[in-house]
Amino acid sequence: MQEIDCRGKACPQPVITTKKALDQMNEGDLTIIVDNPSSSENVERFAQSQGCSVKMEKKGQDFYVHIQRGDGKDQDKAVRKEEKGKKVVVYVNSDLLGAGDEALGSFLMKAFLKTLLDLEKRPDRLILINSGVRLASEDSQVLETLKTLSENGVEIVSCGTCLDFYKLREKLSVGKISNMYDIIQSMLEADRLIRP
Repeated sequence: MQEIDCRGKACPQPVITTKKALDQMNEGDLTIIVDNPSSSENVERFAQSQGCSVKMEKKGQDFYVHIQRGDGKDQDKAVRKEEKGKKVVVYVNSDLLGAGDEALGSFLMKAFLKTLLDLEKRPDRLILINSGVRLASEDSQVLETLKTLSENGVEIVSCGTCLDFYKLREKLSVGKISNMYDIIQSMLEADRLIRP
Protein backbone atom coordinates (compact mmCIF):
# COMPACT_ATOMS: atom_id res chain seq x y z
CA MET A 1 0.00 0.00 0.00
CA GLN A 2 1.28 3.44 -0.98
CA GLU A 3 1.09 6.27 1.58
CA ILE A 4 1.51 9.93 0.63
CA ASP A 5 1.88 12.71 3.18
CA CYS A 6 0.07 15.88 2.06
CA ARG A 7 0.06 17.60 5.43
CA GLY A 8 0.78 21.32 5.15
CA LYS A 9 -0.14 21.44 1.45
CA ALA A 10 -2.66 24.08 0.42
CA CYS A 11 -5.73 23.34 -1.65
CA PRO A 12 -5.85 21.97 -4.37
CA GLN A 13 -2.44 20.26 -4.04
CA PRO A 14 -3.69 17.18 -2.09
CA VAL A 15 -6.25 16.46 -4.84
CA ILE A 16 -3.65 16.92 -7.58
CA THR A 17 -1.25 14.61 -5.74
CA THR A 18 -4.04 12.04 -5.36
CA LYS A 19 -4.86 12.25 -9.07
CA LYS A 20 -1.24 11.70 -10.09
CA ALA A 21 -0.91 8.73 -7.76
CA LEU A 22 -4.16 7.15 -9.01
CA ASP A 23 -3.12 7.67 -12.64
CA GLN A 24 0.00 5.59 -11.95
CA MET A 25 -1.91 2.79 -10.18
CA ASN A 26 -3.55 -0.13 -11.95
CA GLU A 27 -4.87 -1.59 -8.73
CA GLY A 28 -4.24 -1.59 -5.01
CA ASP A 29 -4.57 0.76 -2.08
CA LEU A 30 -3.44 4.31 -1.51
CA THR A 31 -3.51 6.41 1.66
CA ILE A 32 -3.40 10.19 1.54
CA ILE A 33 -2.62 11.98 4.83
CA VAL A 34 -3.94 15.53 5.23
CA ASP A 35 -4.20 17.86 8.19
CA ASN A 36 -7.57 19.57 7.71
CA PRO A 37 -11.19 18.54 7.11
CA SER A 38 -11.54 20.46 3.80
CA SER A 39 -8.63 18.63 2.20
CA SER A 40 -9.88 15.26 3.43
CA GLU A 41 -13.35 15.94 1.99
CA ASN A 42 -11.91 17.15 -1.32
CA VAL A 43 -9.66 14.09 -1.67
CA GLU A 44 -12.55 11.79 -0.72
CA ARG A 45 -14.89 13.38 -3.27
CA PHE A 46 -12.26 13.24 -6.01
CA ALA A 47 -11.38 9.58 -5.33
CA GLN A 48 -15.06 8.61 -5.40
CA SER A 49 -15.49 10.45 -8.71
CA GLN A 50 -12.74 8.20 -10.09
CA GLY A 51 -14.63 5.02 -9.14
CA CYS A 52 -12.64 4.31 -5.98
CA SER A 53 -13.92 3.20 -2.60
CA VAL A 54 -12.85 5.47 0.25
CA LYS A 55 -12.57 5.11 4.02
CA MET A 56 -11.75 8.03 6.29
CA GLU A 57 -9.75 7.68 9.51
CA LYS A 58 -8.91 10.47 11.95
CA LYS A 59 -5.72 10.14 14.00
CA GLY A 60 -5.13 13.08 16.31
CA GLN A 61 -5.28 16.21 14.16
CA ASP A 62 -4.65 14.31 10.92
CA PHE A 63 -6.98 12.63 8.45
CA TYR A 64 -6.02 9.40 6.70
CA VAL A 65 -7.93 8.94 3.46
CA HIS A 66 -7.72 5.25 2.52
CA ILE A 67 -8.44 4.79 -1.19
CA GLN A 68 -8.93 1.51 -3.02
CA ARG A 69 -8.73 1.60 -6.79
CA GLY A 70 -12.16 0.56 -8.12
CA ASP A 71 -13.40 -1.12 -11.28
CA GLY A 72 -14.17 2.18 -13.02
CA LYS A 73 -10.66 2.86 -14.31
CA ASP A 74 -11.32 1.69 -17.88
CA GLN A 75 -14.52 3.68 -18.01
CA ASP A 76 -12.67 6.71 -16.63
CA LYS A 77 -9.98 6.36 -19.32
CA ALA A 78 -12.65 6.22 -22.03
CA VAL A 79 -14.27 9.40 -20.71
CA ARG A 80 -10.88 11.17 -20.56
CA LYS A 81 -10.10 10.08 -24.14
CA GLU A 82 -13.42 11.48 -25.35
CA GLU A 83 -12.84 14.75 -23.45
CA LYS A 84 -9.36 15.21 -24.98
CA GLY A 85 -10.85 15.95 -28.40
CA LYS A 86 -13.10 18.75 -27.16
CA LYS A 87 -12.20 22.42 -27.38
CA VAL A 88 -12.08 24.06 -23.94
CA VAL A 89 -12.01 27.83 -23.49
CA VAL A 90 -11.48 29.57 -20.14
CA TYR A 91 -12.97 33.07 -19.87
CA VAL A 92 -11.46 35.29 -17.14
CA ASN A 93 -13.01 38.73 -16.62
CA SER A 94 -11.16 39.78 -13.46
CA ASP A 95 -7.72 39.59 -11.91
CA LEU A 96 -9.47 38.22 -8.79
CA LEU A 97 -11.40 34.99 -8.40
CA GLY A 98 -14.78 35.37 -6.73
CA ALA A 99 -16.31 38.31 -4.92
CA GLY A 100 -15.30 39.50 -1.48
CA ASP A 101 -11.87 39.98 0.03
CA GLU A 102 -9.27 41.11 -2.55
CA ALA A 103 -6.36 39.26 -0.94
CA LEU A 104 -8.35 36.02 -0.97
CA GLY A 105 -9.51 36.65 -4.55
CA SER A 106 -5.90 37.16 -5.66
CA PHE A 107 -4.77 33.98 -3.88
CA LEU A 108 -7.63 31.97 -5.42
CA MET A 109 -6.81 33.21 -8.93
CA LYS A 110 -3.16 32.16 -8.48
CA ALA A 111 -4.32 28.73 -7.29
CA PHE A 112 -6.78 28.41 -10.20
CA LEU A 113 -4.19 29.20 -12.88
CA LYS A 114 -1.53 27.02 -11.23
CA THR A 115 -4.02 24.14 -11.13
CA LEU A 116 -4.61 24.49 -14.88
CA LEU A 117 -0.93 23.57 -15.31
CA ASP A 118 -1.35 20.38 -13.30
CA LEU A 119 -4.35 19.08 -15.22
CA GLU A 120 -4.00 16.38 -17.82
CA LYS A 121 -6.41 18.23 -20.13
CA ARG A 122 -5.50 21.90 -20.35
CA PRO A 123 -7.70 24.50 -22.00
CA ASP A 124 -7.08 25.37 -25.63
CA ARG A 125 -7.56 29.07 -25.03
CA LEU A 126 -7.51 31.48 -22.10
CA ILE A 127 -9.43 34.71 -22.71
CA LEU A 128 -8.62 37.72 -20.51
CA ILE A 129 -10.99 40.68 -20.48
CA ASN A 130 -11.67 43.67 -18.22
CA SER A 131 -9.25 43.62 -15.24
CA GLY A 132 -8.32 40.05 -16.19
CA VAL A 133 -5.80 41.56 -18.64
CA ARG A 134 -3.70 42.61 -15.64
CA LEU A 135 -2.80 38.93 -15.19
CA ALA A 136 -0.81 38.91 -18.46
CA SER A 137 0.92 42.23 -17.90
CA GLU A 138 4.30 43.21 -16.42
CA ASP A 139 4.58 42.75 -12.65
CA SER A 140 1.70 40.24 -12.55
CA GLN A 141 2.10 37.68 -9.76
CA VAL A 142 0.93 34.92 -12.13
CA LEU A 143 3.02 35.89 -15.15
CA GLU A 144 5.34 32.87 -14.92
CA THR A 145 2.36 30.52 -14.65
CA LEU A 146 0.77 32.09 -17.73
CA LYS A 147 4.06 31.86 -19.65
CA THR A 148 4.31 28.17 -18.77
CA LEU A 149 0.71 27.61 -19.89
CA SER A 150 1.51 29.37 -23.15
CA GLU A 151 4.65 27.22 -23.64
CA ASN A 152 2.44 24.16 -23.10
CA GLY A 153 0.07 25.07 -25.93
CA VAL A 154 -2.57 27.22 -24.22
CA GLU A 155 -3.37 30.23 -26.41
CA ILE A 156 -3.65 33.34 -24.23
CA VAL A 157 -5.53 36.33 -25.61
CA SER A 158 -6.18 39.71 -24.01
CA CYS A 159 -8.89 42.19 -24.99
CA GLY A 160 -7.26 45.16 -26.75
CA THR A 161 -9.92 47.63 -25.56
CA CYS A 162 -9.35 46.48 -21.98
CA LEU A 163 -5.57 46.83 -22.29
CA ASP A 164 -6.07 50.37 -23.59
CA PHE A 165 -8.50 51.24 -20.79
CA TYR A 166 -6.01 50.11 -18.10
CA LYS A 167 -3.08 51.60 -20.09
CA LEU A 168 -1.40 48.18 -20.27
CA ARG A 169 -1.02 47.62 -24.03
CA GLU A 170 2.74 48.26 -23.88
CA LYS A 171 3.07 46.12 -20.74
CA LEU A 172 1.47 42.95 -22.13
CA SER A 173 4.04 40.23 -21.41
CA VAL A 174 2.41 37.00 -22.55
CA GLY A 175 -0.07 36.05 -25.25
CA LYS A 176 -1.54 38.24 -27.94
CA ILE A 177 -3.96 41.14 -28.25
CA SER A 178 -7.41 40.20 -29.46
CA ASN A 179 -10.75 41.85 -30.23
CA MET A 180 -14.38 41.27 -29.29
CA TYR A 181 -15.24 39.53 -32.58
CA ASP A 182 -12.45 36.98 -32.14
CA ILE A 183 -13.30 36.49 -28.46
CA ILE A 184 -17.01 35.88 -29.13
CA GLN A 185 -16.19 33.59 -32.06
CA SER A 186 -13.95 31.37 -29.93
CA MET A 187 -16.57 31.27 -27.16
CA LEU A 188 -19.26 30.18 -29.65
CA GLU A 189 -16.99 27.51 -31.14
CA ALA A 190 -15.96 26.05 -27.77
CA ASP A 191 -17.26 22.63 -26.74
CA ARG A 192 -16.86 23.76 -23.16
CA LEU A 193 -16.64 27.29 -21.78
CA ILE A 194 -15.31 27.71 -18.25
CA ARG A 195 -15.79 30.93 -16.34
CA PRO A 196 -14.13 30.80 -12.92
